Amino acid sequence: MEEEKYMQRCIELARNGLCNVSPNPMVGAVIVYNGRIIGEGYHIRCGQAHAEVNAIRSVKDESLLKHSTIYVSLEPCSHYGKTPPCADLIIEKQIPRIVIGCQDPFAKVAGRGIQKLRDAGREVIVGVLEKECRNLIRRFITFNTLHRPYITLKWAESADGFIDANRTEGHPVILSTPLTSMLVHKKRSESDAIMVGTRTAQLDNPSLTVRNWYGKNPVRVVLDRNLSLSPTLHLFEDNVQTIVFTSLKRSKEKSTEYITLDYRQNLLPQIMEELYQRGLQSLLVEGGTQLLQSFIDAGLWDEVFKERSRTKLHSGVKAPEIRDKISYSIEKHFGIEIVHYTNKIV
Repeated sequence: MEEEKYMQRCIELARNGLCNVSPNPMVGAVIVYNGRIIGEGYHIRCGQAHAEVNAIRSVKDESLLKHSTIYVSLEPCSHYGKTPPCADLIIEKQIPRIVIGCQDPFAKVAGRGIQKLRDAGREVIVGVLEKECRNLIRRFITFNTLHRPYITLKWAESADGFIDANRTEGHPVILSTPLTSMLVHKKRSESDAIMVGTRTAQLDNPSLTVRNWYGKNPVRVVLDRNLSLSPTLHLFEDNVQTIVFTSLKRSKEKSTEYITLDYRQNLLPQIMEELYQRGLQSLLVEGGTQLLQSFIDAGLWDEVFKERSRTKLHSGVKAPEIRDKISYSIEKHFGIEIVHYTNKIV
């Protein structure tokens, strides 16, 4: 179908904004005149012009807009935020026909943009490639409907199901290859925050930065109940924003903020609320088995990427387990198997 073809192009364009639009959703737009694309755009960066604006600006002959169709993967906004409403611009430019992938779940929009366009006498079609368009903005939907970040768990395990050797010091066992490690850094660049537990921070001394990929560093999050972590760890270097969840009180130091939690209560809901209030839309958890298993047992996750190494350890720290029957697929990257689980909550 013609409409699906143009909507697929909207989705392709939208993906270009993955690393820069959060907490806004990724959106793409295409303008078609007489079966020919005359304008394209996507939301490039949070705070800057939306997809519809960029698409309209790209049209060389504005007089054609009065006879064109604009395709957009997400309902045009109808409220004033950091930019004016896109629905108003579409009406102003007299575009007669609007094809929308899915309705916006954000409470300030949620159907209002569609209604505004229809009230202005425009033809509006909603639901073209709706499933694909909703999947594109799954982080945004999770954040705005469940009031928590979109959670991705990641670990590498040996061929016999261990993630590390039993140790109290020394370097961790390296199960990822240099190329799959690069993919992990790519996921970091696509995440707003990254989390580890006390043991991983102390034993592995990770930087949790994006070094093997281009992009911004995520906010680093670490659990440290008794503030036992050494200030010389890489976690506290590089002027990267770091949040430490602890049971004690401590003032902010440079780029490190200390948040006091009630350790007598379940920690995960408290952490999710803090991250939500800070507008952190996505969280990548790279901790050890204990931390990862706590998210799995709570059902508090959206995607899991489990790298299967060819190395056997024969003993050590057992890898986390997903015991429920969850749908998964097996991907191959650089000859290495990665199991991808999806937890369909939204």
